Amino acid sequence: MNAILGEVRTLQAAGVPLASLMRGEPDFPTPAHIVEASVKALQAGRTGYPDNRGEKGLREAVAVKLRRDNGLTYDPATEILITTGATFGIYAALMALIEDGDQVLLPDPVYDAYQSPVRLAGGDCRAVPSKIQDGRFMVTEEALEAAWTPAAKLLVLNTPWNPVGTVPTRAELEAIAQFCERRNIYLISDEIYEAITYDGHTHLSPAAVAPQLRERTILVNSLSKTYSMTGWRVGYCAGPAPLIQAMYLVLAQSSRGPATFVQDAAAVALSAPQDCVTQMVREYARRRAQVQTALAGIPGAAVLPPEGGFFAMADLRAWGIASNKVRQRLLQEFGVVVVHGAAYGPAGEGTLRVSFASGGEALTKGLEKLAQGLSEIGAARG
Repeated sequence: MNAILGEVRTLQAAGVPLASLMRGEPDFPTPAHIVEASVKALQAGRTGYPDNRGEKGLREAVAVKLRRDNGLTYDPATEILITTGATFGIYAALMALIEDGDQVLLPDPVYDAYQSPVRLAGGDCRAVPSKIQDGRFMVTEEALEAAWTPAAKLLVLNTPWNPVGTVPTRAELEAIAQFCERRNIYLISDEIYEAITYDGHTHLSPAAVAPQLRERTILVNSLSKTYSMTGWRVGYCAGPAPLIQAMYLVLAQSSRGPATFVQDAAAVALSAPQDCVTQMVREYARRRAQVQTALAGIPGAAVLPPEGGFFAMADLRAWGIASNKVRQRLLQEFGVVVVHGAAYGPAGEGTLRVSFASGGEALTKGLEKLAQGLSEIGAARG
């Protein structure tokens, strides 16, 4: 990813106009009632050190949210930890669980930011190849078994799944749970895109689908995507008390948690009516349809309709051209920035990730350039 950004900066420095369909940051402002809550907290003097476990009010709001939305019950005193975004939650979980030489199973394609903290914790990354079937990426129980070794300690699952947009079904989650039980491994469930789903697909928390998995699962989430609060850096984790305690010890010696006024605003976001979330998801659905329409009809290319999140995978496998080569030509010849699927792992080869986190003129222009580029590159194959 950094290599792509380097190419982009070089072209921008030379004055080349670019349209980006790369970033995964919502373009919506943080809803006004959340901003107002932070201002009120500041005015009330909520600027001191936070409780390192998370402010009591926010931990309680998370517990209520998990019961309301996910059908999960966690004790806010011992089983919930407030973190500086989901990124730190994943880091703390890995640091608490992984010892030198432990293997971490990662579905392929995988969000690229998982691998570095695995290595920082002393672990080794082991890919679980996915396959495209019926227009969606999926990881089978057979693939999990084939990737497993006695050194495997945990599986990281992202649902909805960045970059590919799959929302695992109940049956798929049950199979994953059975695998984790059978092989006695932990599960980190990254659920940051949970609110953003389409066409009747519904996010399910693995620990709710398979309650027997609760004692070996750490749920990781944040407010970044759901409430367009990326810069606020506030997230949360839920899990059995011993694991949360171990993560707390990591947090207490590092980030020490988000600012108190940020936590107060986060509690309001979780507890207030969720109309703002509904409105944002409705707009994402419109943009999703815009992507599908813009890229329809290009010979040998197809958009895999995302079931969740705000990324669409363009499937170009029929072309037989390396996805990075296509990406480079799109950037250099047509001025549009996307990410090649192989950047997320070998199973992503032959695809491109297209972001619709930003809309408006930026999305429209970007899709025009992308459609033109793909049409011309595809036509030149013969």
